[in-house]
Amino acid sequence: MSGAERHILVLGGTTEARRLAAHLAADPALRVTSSLAGRVAAPRLPAGEVRIGGFGGPEGLAHWLREQHVAALIDATHPFAGTISYNAARAAAATGVPLLALRRPGWTAQPGDDWHDVASLADAARTLPALGERVFLTTGRMGLGAFAHLEDKWFLVRSVDAPEPPVPPRTEVLLDRGPFTLEGERELLARYAVDVLVTKDSGATATAPKLAAAREAGIPVVMVRRPPAPEGIPVCRDPAGAVEWVRRVLA
Repeated sequence: MSGAERHILVLGGTTEARRLAAHLAADPALRVTSSLAGRVAAPRLPAGEVRIGGFGGPEGLAHWLREQHVAALIDATHPFAGTISYNAARAAAATGVPLLALRRPGWTAQPGDDWHDVASLADAARTLPALGERVFLTTGRMGLGAFAHLEDKWFLVRSVDAPEPPVPPRTEVLLDRGPFTLEGERELLARYAVDVLVTKDSGATATAPKLAAAREAGIPVVMVRRPPAPEGIPVCRDPAGAVEWVRRVLA
């Protein structure tokens, strides 16, 4: 790294994080490192430098920020990756490194939607028995144990990588990665005779067509709310806003 370069750490793994890294890496005055959790076997790698794996809690992240002379930190992780967001807030406070949260907006119910808002996967499992028998479960491969006791329900689980036990006994796994189309989601719901959808409020446009398909089919949706985020951290909604923030804090 030359003396003129400023080091930016992006906590990534999302589409927005990859777009942000591409914008920042195009600036020769910046050195960009994206950190990925390593939960996906073959992740889509962003531009710039990449590190994979955890830091060892907030203390480990703070040590890395100091050791690597990081000038700005951007938390662009998934809205449900709550632990790393709190670790980032604590590490930034300990080191004085400016921190920004890049968070895509959540989904909003539309006319005709039948959404059932819940706070957790466990709450989603408790809500399911009254809603349907054939469940399209799109909450990712982590946390499926919350549904493992529902032996009388059939589950279609869609994830990038195969889930590990425990999973519900009547489960079919569909390995796929977005973006998905409305036509494709319509066909999937019909092919598997899905009568209830369970998802997290990730807000991603790449996976939103399932909500429109469920609305058209009159299928109820169990929507898991986002966990609370650290307070006092500035938030932007898109990569362009994050780029502007970097310009300001490094000026």
